[in-house]
Amino acid sequence: MIDANFEEMNSRSVSNIIQLGGTILKTARCEAFRTAAGRQQAYDHVKAAGIDALIAIGGDGTFSGAEIFSREFTIPVVCIPGTIDNDLYGSDFTLGFDTATNTVIEAIDKIRDTAASHDRLFFVEVMGRDSGCIALNAGIAGGAEAILLPEKATGIQALCSQLESAAKSKKSSTIVIVAEGEENGGAYNVAKEVKQRFDFYDTKVTILGHLQRGGSPSSFDRVLASRLGYAAVRHLLAGQTRIMVGLRGNEIKTTPLEEVLNKKVFKLSEDMLEMMEVLSI
Repeated sequence: MIDANFEEMNSRSVSNIIQLGGTILKTARCEAFRTAAGRQQAYDHVKAAGIDALIAIGGDGTFSGAEIFSREFTIPVVCIPGTIDNDLYGSDFTLGFDTATNTVIEAIDKIRDTAASHDRLFFVEVMGRDSGCIALNAGIAGGAEAILLPEKATGIQALCSQLESAAKSKKSSTIVIVAEGEENGGAYNVAKEVKQRFDFYDTKVTILGHLQRGGSPSSFDRVLASRLGYAAVRHLLAGQTRIMVGLRGNEIKTTPLEEVLNKKVFKLSEDMLEMMEVLSI
C-alpha cells in the first residue's frame, strides 16, 4: 500500500492456486508502516485506488498494524489468522498450522528410520518461539520420547530421567522434539547437556527451520482458508470492522481485534500434556 503496488484481481486470478504453498500476494515486514507518515502514505494510495475495505491475513503483528490503520483512517478491516504457530486468541486453529505440523511429522518419520538403524538419539528442533503447538502435536503424532515446550518447563535433569527410562526399556531409537523457544536454549544446547551426562548416546541434531513454512497445504488448511475467506467478505459486506474471523468448535466466529491482541492464549490442553508423559514411557 505504501508503494501503491496494487493489482486488480478477479475470479480467474485465484483459479488453480488452492494446492500451492506460500502466498501469491507475497508477504514481508514493513518498517515504514510502523510510522504515522508511512500509514498516511498508504492510506492516500488506498483512497486514490478506490479501495474501501481491507482484509488482512497474518499474525499479531499484521493484526496490530491493521487495527491501528483502521482506527486512524476509519477504513473497515477484517482479519484472518494465518500463522504456523497457532498462537492467536479467538481461533482454535490458524492457517498454516496443520500443514506445518504434517510437514514436521513426515520429517520425524524419516528421521526415525535412520535413528532406529543406527541406535541414535535425535534432537529435532521445530518452530515455536512462544508456542509449543507444533512441537506437542507433531511430537505425539510422531511418537517422540520427549517433548520440550516453551509453556512447560522441563529441566535437563528431568529430560535425562526420561531418556534413562527409554534406554532401560531397550528402545532402538530415541527422538526428542524441541520447540525453538523452550527454556534450555534450543536443540544444540540440550543435546550438548545430555551428551555430557550420557556419553554412550550417539546424539544428532536436526533443525527443521523454514522447511516448516512451505509445502502444499493440507486438506484441513484448504477448507479452513476457504471458510475464513468467505466469512471475512460476508462480515465486511454486513458493515463489520476491526474483527477477526476464526474457527471455534466447528463454527466460524468473530472476535474483536482489540480482544485478539490483548488476550493471551494457552492452546496446550491438559489432557495432551498428560498424554505426552504417558506415551513417552
